[in-house]
Amino acid sequence: MKRWRSGGPLDHLPPDAPRHAELIDGSLVVRLPQTGFHMLTLRLLEWSLHPPEDLAVAREMTVTLGPRQRPEPDILIVKRSAFTTKVTSFKPEDVHLAVEVVSDESRERDRTTKPIRYSDAGIKHFWRVEQDDGIPVAYTFELEPAVEAYVPTGVHRERLRTNIGFDVDLDLDLDQVTR
Repeated sequence: MKRWRSGGPLDHLPPDAPRHAELIDGSLVVRLPQTGFHMLTLRLLEWSLHPPEDLAVAREMTVTLGPRQRPEPDILIVKRSAFTTKVTSFKPEDVHLAVEVVSDESRERDRTTKPIRYSDAGIKHFWRVEQDDGIPVAYTFELEPAVEAYVPTGVHRERLRTNIGFDVDLDLDLDQVTR
């Protein structure tokens, strides 16, 4: 697996540049303002994920997959040793889980482009969360090493129960983060 250094053009954007930008296939992609569903789902995952002590939850940080690939997953679980106050991007070998919350403008990237890039980089777990009548539905995937591609491990409504090297049991009710 190749190692890429952090930095690059995303770290040198002007101060008035959009807050969330990512590099996909060498093109700068700027995220549009997100919906309430997106924000509440991020909050729910950030507050509810409790990885073991050697891992940490990160929100909206990039992963440097190569010189033309620096996507920004919505939620990450990363090695705690890689999470410093100066880090601007993680290496794929430091990422345990990448999560994308799908919006209308990101649907193609979140369903196709990003999972392929994440699996090619060796990121072991990937989740995609979509909205169905205002309710989060989590699609979970694990890297199958023989083919270096993700295989589905579940479709979760109401509750996300899985094991990603540690047990996860999340109530997917967004009302709990609006109280």
